[in-house]
Amino acid sequence: MRKAEERTRSRLRSAMRRVSARELQRMSTSIDQHYIEGVGYLIGDITCQFNAHSPYIRCAINPSGPCQDCYYYQSREYN
Repeated sequence: MRKAEERTRSRLRSAMRRVSARELQRMSTSIDQHYIEGVGYLIGDITCQFNAHSPYIRCAINPSGPCQDCYYYQSREYN
């Protein structure tokens, strides 16, 4: 019984990892992906103050997007 339960848990964890990996891949190949020399690929509006500068997540406020017409957009101040 315990072996069957552990097998079931293992299969469930494996399925959850596959789904998560597919979701990350879908997000990272989105249309708002930008390549910056020396940094790599980033997603989201890179002019926004809240952009995470990451290929996996746009920002903490609106991580799944879209960035277009986002209520929280704030232009980044460059020094």
